[in-house]
Amino acid sequence: MSAAETPRSGRGARLRVGAQCPSIEVRSLRGASITLPSDGDRLTHLQFRRFAGCPICNLHLRSVARRIDEIVAAKVVEVAVFHSEAATMAPYLGDLPFEVIADPDKALYRAYGVEASVSSLLHPRAWLAFARGVAAAHPSGSMAGEGGHVGLPADFLIDTSGRVLALKYGEHADDQWSVDEILAQAREARRGGGRAG
Repeated sequence: MSAAETPRSGRGARLRVGAQCPSIEVRSLRGASITLPSDGDRLTHLQFRRFAGCPICNLHLRSVARRIDEIVAAKVVEVAVFHSEAATMAPYLGDLPFEVIADPDKALYRAYGVEASVSSLLHPRAWLAFARGVAAAHPSGSMAGEGGHVGLPADFLIDTSGRVLALKYGEHADDQWSVDEILAQAREARRGGGRAG
């Protein structure tokens, strides 16, 4: 069975480039108010991750944190969503230099069409990222997976009107935009482009 044929458990319809994003009004892990569509002239990179202790997710977010100055300079606001409780997230994510949202009921995942798949951990790239993430794991790391271990990542670049400028629905646990891709998507969007992938 190919990845395209693998049964998915997500119930929301996938968004498309040009669609209006579902609105968000929530508090982040640090207590900041997160609203989409947002005010100002900054684009929002909204990324959906897996559970708080996910070594793949934490490895990826540390790469984003290391280059947050470049992302800010590109006028992009970084926001990450996890399907874990805030208390579980704090030891892993509380020191990140951008906002993180707890969504243990997966309401935002459903609204944005972010799915889960049993094939999320079967790709060799996911195995490598898992091994690297475990090696670099937070000392209090836990593999307990609130909301399940088979979630898929997703990335959305959203303008201040709430329009989706670019997006990526991951096919496995380590299939997300790199920082270079985030920056490239932002440059392309400001030139008037927009694409999936």
